[in-house]
Amino acid sequence: MNTEELKRRFAAGERYFPAVNLSRNRLIGAYLPGINLWGSDLSGANLAKAKLWGADLSRANLAKANLTRANLSGVKLNEANLRGAKLNYAKLYGANLTGAYYDESTRFSRGFDPISRNMRKV
Repeated sequence: MNTEELKRRFAAGERYFPAVNLSRNRLIGAYLPGINLWGSDLSGANLAKAKLWGADLSRANLAKANLTRANLSGVKLNEANLRGAKLNYAKLYGANLTGAYYDESTRFSRGFDPISRNMRKV
């Protein structure tokens, strides 16, 4: 699946896209609130400024994804792979990050504490 097909299907009312491959896709500023991308491959994707509040990204591969200034409020990121992801200035209010993986190259906003959010460093 590519970015245009995803946006077209989302605009038509579809919300359930489990395990899709969107690796290295450009979704800058995408408006996809409530989308279900459970287990999807978003590694290396550019989701800067994307509006994803209420989405399900559980078990998604977001390794090296750019989520700078993305709205991830209320997003499920349980057991997601966030190794090397850029989360600078991302809105994470109410996001569930339990069991999400991160490493030394993962970038968070100043003052964000991954341990208090039950994340796992690998």
